[in-house]
Amino acid sequence: MTTPFSAVIAATILFLAAVSPPPLSVQALGGSAATIAVVYGSATTICTIAAEQPIQQIQCWSNGQLLPAILPTTSFDAVAGGSDTLCGVRSGGFSLLCWNTTFTPKRIYNNASVPLTSLAIGDTQICALKNATTGENAICWRGDDVSSAQFPNRNSQFRVISSGLGFSCGVLDSNNQVLCWGDDGISRSIESEFANLSMANIQAGGRHACGIDNSGFVVCRGDNSNGQLNIPANSAYEYRALALGANHSCAIRRLNRTVVCWGGGNGEFSSNITNGISFESIVAGLNFTCGLITSNFTVICWGPGWPNYASGIELPLQKTLPGPCVNTPCQCNIYPESQTLCSGNGHICRACDIPISIPPISPPSLPLPPSIGPSPSSPSRGLRRGLLAFAIVGSVGGFAGICSVIYCLWAGVCFGKKKIHNSVQPTITGANAAQQPSSNPPSRSSTLRRQGSMLIRRQRSGTSSKHADKAEEFLFSDLAAATNDFSLENKIGAGSFGVVYKGKLPDGREVAIKRSETGPKTKKFQEKESAFESEIAFLSRLHHKHLVRLVGYCDERDERLLVYEYMKNGALYDHLHDKNNVQKSENGGAPISVVDYAVPAIMAGELARILDHRVGPPELNESEAVELVAYTAMHCVHLEGKDRPTMTDIVANLERALALCADSHGSISSGPISIVSD
Repeated sequence: MTTPFSAVIAATILFLAAVSPPPLSVQALGGSAATIAVVYGSATTICTIAAEQPIQQIQCWSNGQLLPAILPTTSFDAVAGGSDTLCGVRSGGFSLLCWNTTFTPKRIYNNASVPLTSLAIGDTQICALKNATTGENAICWRGDDVSSAQFPNRNSQFRVISSGLGFSCGVLDSNNQVLCWGDDGISRSIESEFANLSMANIQAGGRHACGIDNSGFVVCRGDNSNGQLNIPANSAYEYRALALGANHSCAIRRLNRTVVCWGGGNGEFSSNITNGISFESIVAGLNFTCGLITSNFTVICWGPGWPNYASGIELPLQKTLPGPCVNTPCQCNIYPESQTLCSGNGHICRACDIPISIPPISPPSLPLPPSIGPSPSSPSRGLRRGLLAFAIVGSVGGFAGICSVIYCLWAGVCFGKKKIHNSVQPTITGANAAQQPSSNPPSRSSTLRRQGSMLIRRQRSGTSSKHADKAEEFLFSDLAAATNDFSLENKIGAGSFGVVYKGKLPDGREVAIKRSETGPKTKKFQEKESAFESEIAFLSRLHHKHLVRLVGYCDERDERLLVYEYMKNGALYDHLHDKNNVQKSENGGAPISVVDYAVPAIMAGELARILDHRVGPPELNESEAVELVAYTAMHCVHLEGKDRPTMTDIVANLERALALCADSHGSISSGPISIVSD
């Protein structure tokens, strides 16, 4: 970067951000991508499912050139690759086609009533899961003889399966235990090593397997001759997806979706090619890995076995789908930009994250590099300490004040007679032990629903306040006209509530219109109604120059729309995550966003990288305060709101950091760090 980030400024900006299983999954040598496949053997071929096309066709790249489209008139949900083998599941899951090195097709499964829900390919073994609620739901084929299934004779239901080199493993749906099979004796060894573990998923590699257990930790078992079991860091829920090769393992971090790899021998996978890049999914070949980049849906590959093409360079393929396009309701959230990516043919379901419950935790033990240690011999030491203290006290105090005002407005404390009754009084960790508990307080969501409903009734009856509760009611036809009938050209984003469109009202005002998803894409109506009324209850009371203002709403039949001021300079999320807002580094590298630059440094304990060197090195207690603020900020930029700490926890941590800075005697507060998710 041309100028180092100030730790205090970066942490405070990150703190303000309030703003992460597909229907068919594929496991190819441990890969977790349903839309990318690696074929190895006589040639290395990368195949993906093309995005933004009326037909979701398979596109392939091999030996430095694009190959002709495979069955260009046929749509596919997923692809997977193995040793000189490529397979694809047709849209709907009712048919499975496979190709050899000459791309001669062979249909090995066809059933109009029992679709496939998962596909796994190792070196030669092909296995799949069927949508069968009773009896055995797994089926396997071996080599060219599709009639000889190599599978244990057990009447078992699997949640997930994966195939490696000569063996396959799956997690039983009944007891979360791992079951392995195959010709290689490694399958029996791996199964026995997982015997006492309760697993959420499993990935198979060369002669090893890794998975995430039900406590959120990555567990690897099997051969470790190349360090493929030596996970570099392994805290609960740190990783969200895995991909295993013959002698290496890779994982996507849950926090920022960057990739870390280990194994391979001699540090061959310790590369900086993927630093700062977020991935939707990854898939492994024998000794290289490929990933789908979140920002532009392109594919890059890296590793010692990646042939005849520079590592880390985007392959010249069209955009790749991050998941299959379906027309059925999603179990979790709908992927943003689904309508564009699927070209109007359905939507993409986001992968369901493992539920996370984070108790109050202490800060990690972060070793301080020598460059930020105390410097008693410096003549300007007092000045530097003063500048640092001023920066922390001013920034933290100012934003803590803003947060306090927002909290007061929400809780109704600052309104005197205009008090909001039945609101929930939050508990501050370790600070409000003497607070009197209320008896059977209603939930915050039910309170917000009541407030939203009352606000809408007051709006319609003409008795709403002239200040706090002022919001216009719009006709659906007017909002449709303002957005050119909700055209794709007017779409500017998407969130948990729905899709956001830019519009222009008849009076000339530019607005952002958030429309709740309708039809099979939505959850049940009550949840949509709750989100709608809750947002009205909150935003109709909040008025601040740094917060977008709620202009009004539309509540007409089954349509629920919210109308906001249009932010011509973009949302805070864009400024934190957009790579275009950051200059290129001095060495000419690609630009990275504020979050992608700061978060990995905080996680690695390398705060010196983001400290402004003009302020000078902090003292011991000041270093702890900076770590605490940075650690809190790191949690505030989780993509999913449920994973972010509460405002109460944030204020408590900032107050503790301020106390650490102000403590001239070096005594350390014993209060815990509050990172408790809602």
